[in-house]
Formats: sequence, C-alpha cells, structure tokens
Amino acid sequence: MVLVSAARDYINRMLQDISGMKVLILDSQTVSIVSVVYSQSDLLQKEVFLVELVDSISKSREPMSHLKAIYFLRPTLENIQHMRRQLGSPRFGEYHLFFSNILKDTQLHILADSDEQEIVQEVQEFYADFVAVDPYHFTLNIPSNHVYMLPAAIDPSGVQNYCDRVVDGIAAIFLSLKRRPVIRYQRTSDIAKRIAQETAKLMYQQESGLFDFRRTEVSPLLLVIDRRDDPVTPLLNQWTYQAMVHELIGIQDNKVDLRNIGKISKDQQEVVLSSEQDAFFKGNMYENFGDIGMNIKRMVDDFQQVAKSNQNIQTIEDMAKFVDNYPEYRKMHGNVSKHVSLVTEMSKIVEERKLMLVSQTEQELACNGGQGAAFEAVTNLLNNESVSDVDRLRLVMLYALRYEKESPVQLMQLFNKLASHSPEYKPGVRELLVQFLLKQAGVDKRTGDLFGNRDLLNIARNMARGLKGVENVYTQHQPLVFQTMESIIKGRLRDVDYPFVGNHFQQGRPQEVVIFIVGGTTYEESRSVALQNATNSGIRFLLGGSVILNSKRFLKDLEEAQRITRTSTSVV
Repeated sequence: MVLVSAARDYINRMLQDISGMKVLILDSQTVSIVSVVYSQSDLLQKEVFLVELVDSISKSREPMSHLKAIYFLRPTLENIQHMRRQLGSPRFGEYHLFFSNILKDTQLHILADSDEQEIVQEVQEFYADFVAVDPYHFTLNIPSNHVYMLPAAIDPSGVQNYCDRVVDGIAAIFLSLKRRPVIRYQRTSDIAKRIAQETAKLMYQQESGLFDFRRTEVSPLLLVIDRRDDPVTPLLNQWTYQAMVHELIGIQDNKVDLRNIGKISKDQQEVVLSSEQDAFFKGNMYENFGDIGMNIKRMVDDFQQVAKSNQNIQTIEDMAKFVDNYPEYRKMHGNVSKHVSLVTEMSKIVEERKLMLVSQTEQELACNGGQGAAFEAVTNLLNNESVSDVDRLRLVMLYALRYEKESPVQLMQLFNKLASHSPEYKPGVRELLVQFLLKQAGVDKRTGDLFGNRDLLNIARNMARGLKGVENVYTQHQPLVFQTMESIIKGRLRDVDYPFVGNHFQQGRPQEVVIFIVGGTTYEESRSVALQNATNSGIRFLLGGSVILNSKRFLKDLEEAQRITRTSTSVV
C-alpha cells in the first residue's frame, strides 16, 4: 500500500486540518496525482465543494469569500506566476498553499511579496509529486516522453526539462518514504547516468539537510535504467487483465474511456479501474484473460441472486431493507456492467485482429530460439489479410531485435513484405522505423541479457523451461526487470554494468529498492514487481517511470524521436 498510502496521507492532511467549505485548486499534473488516490465522494466528505484548475480560475473574477482555497500545485515558474496574479486580486476568504515538491527561496519571496492583503494562511511542501497508480507502481506522466531517445545536442533544453522532472519525481518518492538511497544506473545509457548523477547531487549536496533522515542499517537502493534495454516488453500483446485493458483500450490515471465503444450507458462512458476502489479488479488484475471470463461469470451469477432477492419485496420491512442496501446494490450493478463491457470489448478486438495467432508468434520470438521457424511464422502472418498493419510492424520489430546479427537477408525480405502490405505508408518508412529502433535499442546498445542468450546461466534456464513446457503459451515472456530483481535479491547485480554514483556504496542487501525506468514502465512489469513482493523475499521493490506504455505509445514515441532526429540531421 506504500505509494498510494503516502500520496493519500498528504492529501488527507491538506484537507482535514482546514474546516469549512473549501475549493481545491490543482494544475494539469496534480489533478492526476489527486484523482488516482482520492474519489469525488472522498472530496465531498472533506467539504470540498469545488475543484478547479489554476489556469482556468485565473480567468474568473467572481468573488467567493465564503470559500477557503486550498492550492496543490507543482512548484513551476508558470504556477508561481498564476499565484502572483491571483494573490494580487484575491477572490477567496483564505488561501492555503501546498506545493508537491521543494520550493526555491526565490519562489517563496515572490509569493510573500504578492500577499499584500495577508490572506495566505500557510505555505507547505507536501511531497506527492508522483502519480501512485498502484501500491508499488508510480508514473510521472511526462508529456514529451520521446525526448529520452534524443541525443542531448539535438534538444538541450528539452532533455534538461525531462531530466529535471524525473529528478523531482524521484526526490519526492524518497522524501515521502523518508529515506536517502544509494544510487546506481545502467552504464550504457547516457540519460540514466545523467539522471542518477543529478539526483545524487540534489540528495547529497544541494538539499542534503532535507534528506538527512535517521539511517537504516542498509540504505535503500535507487536503480535508474533505460527503457531501451528492454524494447521487447512494450511491443508485446498482453494477456493479463490490467495490462490487456491498457494495451487494447487504454488506461489513463486509472480511468478507461469507453465512449467509442458501441452502446454504453451514460454512467459507464468513463470507468475507474483501481485496486483501491474495486475489490473484483484487485483480485483479478494480474489474472489471465481465460480465467477472467470465468470469474466475471461468477460475479454475474452472484449479482443475479441479489437482484432476484430484491424483486421479492412483500412487506414494509423488505422495502426498508432494500432501501438500506440500495447504494450497495447500485455499486454492484455498476461494477458488474463495467467488467462485462471491458471483457466483451477486448474479446471483440482479439477476434477482429486475430491476436491469439499473432501473440503466439510474438511470444516465440521473445522467448525461444529457432530463427528458421520464426522467419516462416512471421512471413505467414505478414501474408495474412486479417492481421492489422500495426501488428505486422510489431512482429517485424520483434524479429529484428531477436535476429539483427544473424539474418540480415531474411530481414530485408520481411521489410519488402511489410512495405507491400502497408500501401498507406511511403515505401521504406516502416523499414526506417525498424532500423531506428535497432539503432536505439539494438544488441550493441543493451546491458541486460534480454533474450537470455548471452549468459550461460540464462541459456541453461531457458533450456530447462523449454524442456518443462510452459503453462500458458501467451504469458511465457518475463520482462527484463524480473531478471534485474532476481540479480538484486541474490546480490549479483554487476557493478561494471550498473555502477554506483559517487562513493556511496551498498553495505549488504537492501530492504527497499526503487527501480526507475527512463522512457516508461509497462503493466506487465508492474505485475512482475507485485508478484515478486508477494514472495516475501525480504526486499520490497517499487517501480516507477516517466509514463506507462502500451505498444501504441511506445511506437508513437519512437516515430516522434525518429522524425526529430531526421529533421535535425537534414538541417545540419
């Protein structure tokens, strides 16, 4: 419950100490931070009658002196300017200012100078500068996520802003946990190194007093790694509930937009998928698609029983009982129809795009050797008219990542097939994108043993798995982060691949580890972390990233980075 509790506690403290009617004013980032851990009914219970965005409230002039204003903002230049203007002509009776991260002295002075009427009651730093989507998984929702793939020289200020936001997010995580970590990073990634060094500088030099918490016996570990070390995981189709919803429909801040799906009732057009608010989802978020269908059927049967008993109203007592239980009944009804809608829609997409067929080959490419059979399987799917363009592209990318050194001739044949089946793209466009992916995340750029074929131990493990057979052909893939966690547990994470920053080394095995993936996490990886934490290995892992990816977002970032790189090289 770590991250969700930490963020919730901050918001509780903000709202409960101030009595009376309140307006909560947020920015475009803190609105996500609050919405994943606090529902609208939670806010109403705390007497919050209005929630506004800071930039839209600037445009309104109507006085509301009966309301107390609680601002929860990121300490950005833009937000400080909004505050300066709003304090200059105040509309509310009281102002309580909370910032999600460290305020600079200069920003504090601007706020003090602007408060001529002395209506600001307090200014505080509450370090909830991360979106806690699940107990062990956080994201920063960075809009221009493709920037991590660009060389610093192409967009120096963009890369700096990106690094600053990541450092802020990581700092807030450790301030909310009241810990100062030792820091390691992936040696082959320039941006991971830069973020690790800037984080260390903040924690051990610039703000060392703030991070000077009571020492634990062994410091926690922060490991900063690069998405490009495992480009396979975000390219795969998913077959466990949470990951699959994000891959096929999309989840944003634990909400799913169902407006484009057939006939959906008004109250089901946007639904919440949160392990904190939905017991069925909590119990099934990591289950396989096949099992979900059966579990939903059981839930529907239970609901029908309740509905049947509600039809049997004979006496005044029965009626009173029904009225008492009605909110629970409505909630149950909403929950049943939400999960039925999601699974029905996903089944339709799986059938339309022949995803079971596609996914079998994807998993073979990700997990098993056999280049000849893989080439034949991919070729057959490229020739299959039912397979969508995006699925064809992903198959060729997975093949290229797996066999880039072994079969350049076959790769060219696949490129030609891809071009002939994608008439809406100019010839060579998709081929260039695959080659850009190899330049970004090919074998020469990677640190980890992505396909389990570099390290003798991994080769033996894969052979053993092949002999034993797999329980489910669609979920045999393990993300690279799973191996990384195993290495940390066994004390085998090599210093040469993941160096320490400065002279702060690990004395013994850490009990807390934050793995931050520059470029974004996936729900498959957060599932891996949650399942690892459930084994009680003595180490608690938290996973964070710049965004939460699905294949669509990963490809969009890749295309954007490729476009900018191409434009800047042609300008030069």
